[in-house]
Amino acid sequence: MIAWLAIAIIGHFGTRLAIYNRLNALGIDRPRLKRIEKIILAETMLTPLLASWALWTRLDASQTDTFLATSQIPSWIWIYGWICIGCGGVLGCLWLLWRPLLRVQHVEAPRRCRVVDAQHTLPTPLPLTRKCQWAARIPGNQMFELSVEEIDLPVHGLPMELSGYRIAHLSDIHFTGHVHPSFAQLAVEEANAWRPDMMVLTGDIVDKPIGVSWCESTFGHADALDAKVFILGNHDTRVSDPAMIRNAMTNAGWTDLGGKVIPMSIRNTSVSLIGNESPWFDRPTDSAMSQSPGTFRLCLSHSPDQYDWCRQHDVQLMLAGHTHGGQGRLPLAGPILSPSWHGSRWASGDFFRKPTTLHVTRGLGGVHLLRWRCRPELSLLTLRPA
Repeated sequence: MIAWLAIAIIGHFGTRLAIYNRLNALGIDRPRLKRIEKIILAETMLTPLLASWALWTRLDASQTDTFLATSQIPSWIWIYGWICIGCGGVLGCLWLLWRPLLRVQHVEAPRRCRVVDAQHTLPTPLPLTRKCQWAARIPGNQMFELSVEEIDLPVHGLPMELSGYRIAHLSDIHFTGHVHPSFAQLAVEEANAWRPDMMVLTGDIVDKPIGVSWCESTFGHADALDAKVFILGNHDTRVSDPAMIRNAMTNAGWTDLGGKVIPMSIRNTSVSLIGNESPWFDRPTDSAMSQSPGTFRLCLSHSPDQYDWCRQHDVQLMLAGHTHGGQGRLPLAGPILSPSWHGSRWASGDFFRKPTTLHVTRGLGGVHLLRWRCRPELSLLTLRPA
């Protein structure tokens, strides 16, 4: 009895976690999303309390045993408990299946990681607010420990001419006003020092209007041989006019790829650069995608949830962010929170599902000023034929 009760409780909270992850994968406007989240949080807490109260009232005043007989348990609690056990069992099995430890659909991509402690490297104090100062003092918080990760990424369908091609991948800058922009500038300088052929930024650049003014000074000195391209993400909708971000990045010398297909010739090879900002902004139409047959297709997508779309359109390489690696990772179990329709399945790492190789970076920043066992990441990708 106690074991089944424990499983039902785990199922209750597990299903709410699954709902939370998937809500944040939808293109719901922020005010409405926050209202829904508050309702779900209240229900998550109140339902167990209501069930406990219902059971307590059934206890006979003279009963010395603290447990009820089966016949005394209200029918709605029985029904709800079995629903939690069933749903929790299905979701729990899927959650276990996609743990990073099992490496299901992962690509074996060698990584060389170097950690830069930005808080002690940069002359400028990084916290700009009291909230950020307190967060930076939390033991184990890795929010200012930049992990510079050089990754040899095997890509199926990569033309031999592009073997060794170098892409610096930035994502999730999150100019919230809490962190000094010099942290993002450090990542850009590290990318420049690596001398990439291309530099890409996969969204969530600005959260607060002050961040728009930081774009040019932060990204204006970025340097890449062939292209510097960007798309926007869901947090960029928090600025009243996201076009201000696009203009600022364009003025900084970057190309806006959002919702577009841009053909290029790289090393005498036809390449299509694709920008997928769905579901918050646009993604290319089917007609736009059909106009670039027989080329190597590289897609920037803010969310890894566009993986199936990329597979349907024969994209060979997809680069994404959005999930922050889960923001925190448990030993062995890995990430739990992840704003994705697939939960924490694509929280970070390298994956392959025919015909598309997917790289998901943990990104640089976040609204939540806490990273635990999940350092911010600058991805330096060297493409290799798989």
